[in-house]
Amino acid sequence: MVPLLELPQGGEWIVILVIVVLLFGAKKLPELSRNAARAMVEFKKATSETEAPAVAATGPAPAAQGSIGPADLESGGAQGVGEERRGV
Repeated sequence: MVPLLELPQGGEWIVILVIVVLLFGAKKLPELSRNAARAMVEFKKATSETEAPAVAATGPAPAAQGSIGPADLESGGAQGVGEERRGV
């Protein structure tokens, strides 16, 4: 059984290349490849710009409940949510 979407092999690539050169002309091919490369670079830049603000907006992952950080150690211990620190 032959797969439906098989990639071209061997001589088929040569036929495809000849057809592309006939359609676009040899002078136009470098320009087309340059434009495709610019489009790929622009797409990567745009996707990285949209991902960076999303990560920055969410901030770092919250600490697990009950964990003690360096600020808690300096101040004398962790406080629970809604609890007030009472002086002794």
